[in-house]
Amino acid sequence: MAKKTLQPDDFELQTTTVWSFPDRGKWATHDAKYRGNWSPYIPRNVILRYSEEGDTVLDQFVGGGTTAVEAKLTGRNFIGFDINPAAVQLSRQKCDFEFAALANLAIDCADARALPLDDESVDLICTHPPYADIIHYSEGIPGDLSLLKQKDFLEEMKTVAGECHRVLKNGKFCAVLMGDMRKKGMVVPLAFKTMNIFEQAGFKAKEIVIKEQHNCKATGYWKTNSIKYNFLLLAHEYLFIFKK
Repeated sequence: MAKKTLQPDDFELQTTTVWSFPDRGKWATHDAKYRGNWSPYIPRNVILRYSEEGDTVLDQFVGGGTTAVEAKLTGRNFIGFDINPAAVQLSRQKCDFEFAALANLAIDCADARALPLDDESVDLICTHPPYADIIHYSEGIPGDLSLLKQKDFLEEMKTVAGECHRVLKNGKFCAVLMGDMRKKGMVVPLAFKTMNIFEQAGFKAKEIVIKEQHNCKATGYWKTNSIKYNFLLLAHEYLFIFKK
């Protein structure tokens, strides 16, 4: 097996509001083993466009550590939190490689609704929260937002958005990836409900990016049911770039 490189070979900064990464990216320690983790091309684009070397990047839903690895590879300081100790351990492992960059990384357990950070202390937020209870990331950890139904999830996201606004410096950016849901055949616009919550917290929408999903193949079982029950497969997510 060929040795993995630390940096992507073919990276180009995205210049439109539609992003598509058929090859999700496997450089450094990246892989797709953590359920629902995002392609490293997403945080790399966000970090390079909306921060500078030496800035501090925050991901309060650190999950499998994708954002942490990209912060390290791009020379940013990084603060990562997750309410699940297993995610914290995994993210630390993912960042445990030698790389000649003067970046400080700190990854610990904490609740995204009560960040242990000072006001206006980070330069960029780049995060991928759970999509309500579509994927459960624990079996009962108190405060795990991935265990909440849509209504309760959105209520708690109000506190998350407030904390994002509190810890981010003025004039800086907060990037949030969110997808929609389907319940009883109808689309639940979870992404735009989340966007409205962040706007109500004081953010302004700088960009709305449509990110194509490549794991939604219209074949076999799902293709048959899409036609039989007359619904379209959700094959995109939204990346909201907010400015404080």
